[in-house]
Amino acid sequence: MDMKTPLYDCHVAEEGKIVPFAGYLLPVQYKSGIIAEHMAVRNAAGVFDVSHMGEVIIKGKDALNNIQMLVTNDCSRMKDGQVKYSPMCNEEGGVVDDVLIYRISEEEYLVVVNASNRHKDVEWMKAHLFGEVRLSDISEELALIALQGPLSTDILGKISEVNELPIKYYAFKENVNVSGISCMVSKTGYTGEGGYELCCKNEDAVKLWELLLDAGADEGLIPCGLGARDTLRLEAGMPLYGHEMDDDISPIEAGLGFAVKLNKENFIGKKGIIDRGTPTRTRVGLKITGRGIARENCPVFIGDKEIGRTTSGTHSPYLGYPIAMALVDVDNSILGAELLVDVRGRKITAEIVEIPFYIRQ
Repeated sequence: MDMKTPLYDCHVAEEGKIVPFAGYLLPVQYKSGIIAEHMAVRNAAGVFDVSHMGEVIIKGKDALNNIQMLVTNDCSRMKDGQVKYSPMCNEEGGVVDDVLIYRISEEEYLVVVNASNRHKDVEWMKAHLFGEVRLSDISEELALIALQGPLSTDILGKISEVNELPIKYYAFKENVNVSGISCMVSKTGYTGEGGYELCCKNEDAVKLWELLLDAGADEGLIPCGLGARDTLRLEAGMPLYGHEMDDDISPIEAGLGFAVKLNKENFIGKKGIIDRGTPTRTRVGLKITGRGIARENCPVFIGDKEIGRTTSGTHSPYLGYPIAMALVDVDNSILGAELLVDVRGRKITAEIVEIPFYIRQ
């Protein structure tokens, strides 16, 4: 049976269209619609319920050594209050999940995992722990709300002290007082805009949600659903597990080489990535120039030769034309190259363009 986040009743009251997603009942959109929600985030601000995400605490004397073994990125120089993005790989070099690592202290880390992978990730991590360390899955104790958009700081500053908020991108602060609610606030997000993610106890979630909406009413803040979350992350060129990466796709192929540190002494999947050799496929951006919208898993061609498949696709509300990401042969991944995408048996034209499609000004 699908679970409900602490904000479920708020979504129903706001006339959210509820759908099952990653084991939860969540709003795909509200009465304003996906395009309005998307543009609110680009031009003002939007608020999202992301309480379905998983949270895991790894704590103990050997916490860092375990983190270093579990993820591909190098966390050895992280400071307290810093967040780092990283893939987590299997032995063959495929991606188990992509995660965010929060350094709380030298011996305590919070790992945020994708909702659909939560139980798989927890079991994977538990199976590979060593030394003096404890793992706690605290996902069901916490709510997570994302406030995203250029006016996010103005809005959050109305109900908290601005000097208590994190300043740098991928930084966080604990115990931030948001109108009497204690929150962990991080300067992170999945939209390509500036903004924050606020983590609080379940019992404080509804009050926090309402405080944010009230504080942002004059700035145009509106609640946003899964639909806008997906179109925003796609414009920003951000990968989604199960689309741009999975247990068979390596992080190098997925364009995540910046978060793979092969000079680390060791990590799970290092040998697998090296043994794969030079990647033969890579992630690219596509601007659809023909008539139609390419979704996931559409074959991509140069002439009659199939060179790959799309991994995600949509109509870009901000740019005004359809876009997609695809995994294609490296030899056919040149910027500006003209391709064909098979959309339900009809081939439409496309062009390889740079990722991200949208860059915040």
